[in-house]
This record gives sequence, C-alpha cells and structure tokens, in this order.
Amino acid sequence: ARESFVITSHARPDGDAIGSSLALALGLEQLGKRVTVVLRDPAPRTFQGFPAIDRLTVAERVDIPADAAIVLECSDITRPGVTGLDRYTVINIDHHLGNAMYGAVNWFDVGAAACAELVAELLDVLGVTWTPAIASHLYLGISTDTGGLRYGPISARTYDTCRRIVETGVDTPRLSRQIFESYSIGRVRLTGALLNAMTLHHDQQVAVLAIDDDLLQRCGATIDDTEGLVNLPLGASEVLAVALLKKQGDGSWRVSLRSKGDV
Repeated sequence: ARESFVITSHARPDGDAIGSSLALALGLEQLGKRVTVVLRDPAPRTFQGFPAIDRLTVAERVDIPADAAIVLECSDITRPGVTGLDRYTVINIDHHLGNAMYGAVNWFDVGAAACAELVAELLDVLGVTWTPAIASHLYLGISTDTGGLRYGPISARTYDTCRRIVETGVDTPRLSRQIFESYSIGRVRLTGALLNAMTLHHDQQVAVLAIDDDLLQRCGATIDDTEGLVNLPLGASEVLAVALLKKQGDGSWRVSLRSKGDV
C-alpha cells in the first residue's frame, strides 16, 4: 500500500482546488498516510479562516519523497505550475472537459459539479469518517464551483453530499458568508468599475470584461479580488456568455469564459 502522497491542484487556486486538496489530505491522514499539499500560489484571502488552510505549502517545485502525486482538477500536468510532479506515480482526478488523461490512474467525471464531489466519493470508498473540518473543505469546493448551488452539472449526488456536510454539524450559512460576503472594499469597487466598462456584443448576448494592473491599482484591489467576477454579467437575462480578459505582466492576456444555457 502507498503510505505517502503529494496533493496538488491548479495555479491561482480557487475554492474547489483548495477545498478538494485539503479535504482529501485530511481524509488520507485519518487513514495514517503522510500527506503534503503543494500549490503554486497561496489561497485567496477570503478562504484564510478555513480549518486546514495552514496546511498548504506554496512552492514552484516539489521534490519530497512520496509514493504518489494526486493532481486534482487539472486538465494536464502543466496546470499546477509545479515542476517535479513527473517523478511520481500520478493519480489524475478531474471533472473538466478536455482532460488529457495524463495519469497512471485517471478518474474523470464530467457529471460532477465540483472536484470536491469526487473527493467526497473517494473518501467514502476509503472508509474515511467525515469530520467537520473535512466537511468544511468539501463545502468550500462545491459552493464556489457552483456559485452557491446555482450553476454547473448539479445532481442529486451534489445535494446528498451537502446534506451529509450539514450532518457533521458544519454551519453552512456561516461558511457561505465567509466565502461570498467577506471581500475587500477594493473588490467591491473593482466590481463596479468592471461592470461600468463592460461591452456587450451580438444583441447583448455576449459580455466582455477586461482587467489590467492600472484598474486594480485605481480600485485598491489585487488579482485575488478578481475571482468569480466573470460570472457577474450572467445575472442579466440577455447575457448568455462572458469573456473576462486579464492582462498579464508579460503583456499576454489570460481569458476566462463562462456561459449559461446551451452555449
């Protein structure tokens, strides 16, 4: 049996990357395994109060001895932005279309609302007892990836997972306030500036948002404050798709895409 694991997820981690990684780490530790969670970038400020957040190691390379690396919600081995993963036996767990099936073991389920939903299933198979700490991180993953259970491939499995989270005694309304209502003033100002400069195309069905360092500075915001803003224009009934363009330091642009309905 494998006794030691490295767990990682994608660079600029969101709630699902962090929640999935830490829930799985806590579960494996319950079974007596040794686990290191390595991410390229630190967790966003809004997630700092979560129970195991101090377990995250921020690094660009991993070279510790381990029997396997578990890569969560990454379509290919480069997405974590962490070098050295290829030295391990790689276990690939993902729910996004386009996964390259790069692992020695691949578990890909596009029907999952979040990677945390798959981690919950895995914990059950392994015989792990869901503690409030594990449940909190499962909730972080599911609630952020579904925008508070509003979108994505939500199924009966999703709601059943949430039912079991609540049964551990976790105060989900409090966690939701921490996730969705503990932003900086800079984030709130950035939201207004972004929407004010939004352009609409194709009979107002496509919205385009753009962020650069100058805008962030004017609003007193950081790149962390941009998480989830791509979804805002979808609140308009006419808007079916959104593109959010973020200018990078090297002059390139990173693009996030979201849509609703059959787009």
